[in-house]
Amino acid sequence: MSTPTAAPPVCLVTALPNGVRVAVLPLPHLATACASVFVRSGSAHEPRALAGIGHVIEHMAFKGTTTRDAQRINLDAERLGAEVLAHTDKDHTAFQMRGLAEHALDFVRMLGDIVRHPTFPADELERERQVLLHEFAEVEDDPMDAAYRLFDHACFGLHPAAQPVIGTRAHIERLTRADLLGFVQRQYTGANVVVGVAGAVDADAVVRAVDAAFGDMPAGTPHTVAPPVYRGDVRAKALAGSGQAHVLIGGALPPLAAGDDAGTVAAAVLGEGMSSPLLQRVREQRPLAYHATCAADVLDVSGQFVVEASTSAALLDDFVHEVAVLLRRHAERVDAVDLDRARHQLRVKRLRALEAPLQRLEEAALDLFAFGRVRELDEVLARIDAVDATQVRATFEQLLADGLSAVAVGSVGRAAGERLRRALAR
Repeated sequence: MSTPTAAPPVCLVTALPNGVRVAVLPLPHLATACASVFVRSGSAHEPRALAGIGHVIEHMAFKGTTTRDAQRINLDAERLGAEVLAHTDKDHTAFQMRGLAEHALDFVRMLGDIVRHPTFPADELERERQVLLHEFAEVEDDPMDAAYRLFDHACFGLHPAAQPVIGTRAHIERLTRADLLGFVQRQYTGANVVVGVAGAVDADAVVRAVDAAFGDMPAGTPHTVAPPVYRGDVRAKALAGSGQAHVLIGGALPPLAAGDDAGTVAAAVLGEGMSSPLLQRVREQRPLAYHATCAADVLDVSGQFVVEASTSAALLDDFVHEVAVLLRRHAERVDAVDLDRARHQLRVKRLRALEAPLQRLEEAALDLFAFGRVRELDEVLARIDAVDATQVRATFEQLLADGLSAVAVGSVGRAAGERLRRALAR
């Protein structure tokens, strides 16, 4: 396969003495720039007694620092026309700003203040607690969100990798300002921080700005989590008011640091696009579902292969059976056309990511956390191209040998768990 004629810009990485890494992605053709702070601290790094605290911190970090209140934080960004973003995942938390390239160093300084010097005012915490409870209720009401939470537990039991990012209602209600301050002090350390900037920027100037904002951060040690032991469970949960059964079927994949791309290719082979075996079988040949897809979610802590679909309670058993049959068939044979299609689809996805600076910075940060370096495009594409049919079959064989996890949430009918087990084995 050919690579792009114009080589993408190389991500320049500098390590500060305290372990903070600076990733600069020169994109001189852009009028805007983005700055991001990635912390290797997500829901998988949280003790069970504090599950969800990282998500609360993400919200509260913008509510006041030692020098600015919440209104000033918002005004400082918006008077520059900047967009402010943040998110929490299982393996990291991110704080981001995007605006004019000429303000990139200001973004670094402002993000440094937010991440390094939050005060978590008690009155703001009480107000934001209500916002978080509304968000929690919204997540609880979403049947597919409920299915993914159940699927995580079916795969990994009580391991931190199965903890929901949003935590529990009880934790949201009782977490204190002291809890937040203590967690940040323990988790937000140099060895676990990557500051990234992308755009028409001067790399040396960025490094100096990051050093000024983060250079005195305690070094700490890299956060690691013992890998989860895969369980392979089957679960079902009825939800009142849901007209469909929301189904997830899959199993465990190696984590990101394993450098194993076979699971990603296998997921694309099975269910990427309308011409994939999954869509052809469960939508075109047998109309068992309108929505069905397959993905490999590979993180720093763990990986999952998952088929996702929504169907009716009456067709649930047949859908699960058809997916199990497809998985067994692919453990025996992988069609060359499907493998070629999957490789091209993954290649296009990766190339499209080159056009999204925030996504590129996040990929660079996750590479630095997992590998200690940023993998270049040619290496990533070559690894995808190198995955052959034997490796893809082996992925399906391992999923079946480990025992499939399956969950159904919503309108699932009676004895749904036992019916899922029978459908998988039929």
